[in-house]
Amino acid sequence: MLGHVRDMNLAALPSVEKLSQRLAQQSQLPKSLVTGFIKRQLSPFRERLMAGEELTREEIESGITDALETFESSRLQPVLNGTGILIHTNLGRAPLGHRAAQAVYDVATNYCNLEIDLTTGKRGKRGAFLEEALAILVDAEAATVVNNCAASLVLTLRALIAEGKNEVIVSRGELVEIGGGFRIPDILETSGAKLVEVGATNKTHLRDYEQAITDRTALILKVHRSNFFLGGFTGEPELEELFDLAKTHHIPLVEDLGSGALMNTDQLAPIEHEPRPQEQLGKGIELVLFSGDKLLGGPQAGIIAGRADLVEKIKREPFYRAVRPDKMILTALQEVVIDYLTIKDDPTRIDLVPVLQMLNESPEDLRRKAADLQQRISEPSEIVETTGATGGGTMPKSQFPSVAVRTAKKPDLPHLFTRVEDDQHHIDPRTLRQPERE
Repeated sequence: MLGHVRDMNLAALPSVEKLSQRLAQQSQLPKSLVTGFIKRQLSPFRERLMAGEELTREEIESGITDALETFESSRLQPVLNGTGILIHTNLGRAPLGHRAAQAVYDVATNYCNLEIDLTTGKRGKRGAFLEEALAILVDAEAATVVNNCAASLVLTLRALIAEGKNEVIVSRGELVEIGGGFRIPDILETSGAKLVEVGATNKTHLRDYEQAITDRTALILKVHRSNFFLGGFTGEPELEELFDLAKTHHIPLVEDLGSGALMNTDQLAPIEHEPRPQEQLGKGIELVLFSGDKLLGGPQAGIIAGRADLVEKIKREPFYRAVRPDKMILTALQEVVIDYLTIKDDPTRIDLVPVLQMLNESPEDLRRKAADLQQRISEPSEIVETTGATGGGTMPKSQFPSVAVRTAKKPDLPHLFTRVEDDQHHIDPRTLRQPERE
């Protein structure tokens, strides 16, 4: 009897072929992918039916149809960022400039000189041009690149610690948590380093570092508080003092800068100054680590720059090969670095790097773009004063003046993300790329 009931329940399962035939016609995905997805979705429905749950065929087909729609929408594709947040992590962080994107396309669709020396025809060095250009840009002895900033920290720690000399000194006020719940102590543990905490959350003195140094100390690590800030009764040693201390004890001083601002942010917009790699190196930091896809405005990458002997030691670490970037990341970052050097020669070319251009937008330009946007949407709207933010775990104290088109109803535009305040949709034209505004 039980088996008969189970068979009756299973009769509610739709035909895979018929359902895939219908859904494939409504989808932009290959039929084989739709069919495979349907089969995977049917498994939990089958288990529920076998457990005695009563489900109709319509309920099952509706559930699978909704799941396929959600699955198809998760495919990476362009979206409209009307939030006013420049480096929106959920929306892909910094957009690439057209010149860099075209260079990636050219390299990706052709063979390239990834590890060939075009002058000799012999085997070349991967990323040689980029490393040299980066070192010149940030005024470092040497530089190298891995696939993200967290990897650059793990790699650096693995390369600079040794058996019996694996202690890494970090201020308690810098034990930050980055995106996804990853914390600096966890990263240190993963690398094999032993964390030595010094100071208090709000204050760390030079003597705290000095008292923590032993013959087991591998390095002193500074971590820039890029996604939060301390205020009030706070204090920390000057970098020059910390460098003198590290030099006296012959241990490296390393800083994880995170955000990677290469220009004076406070000169681009009325926001806080973000430490630049070249500034920190000039103050005594011997290695700086920073991201490629935040304030730098390039692809996801982790950049390591500083003392040549330390960079070379890092590149000899076996883990280096596991986190090296591919030709597309190298090309994108290479072209963004060239853009920065072009801007250094001619500051009017700031438009080459979209993040910099968006930061530098004048109130007049924003109002003109907002008025143009207002004409293109059918919903009743008004232009209002608002604020923007850099986002991406950078400059937590800073919001800057902006304008937005405010409307009660979200415009019927595909994949448009707005900022909702008081049940009103705000569309900030600052973060809408030119083709998107059209």
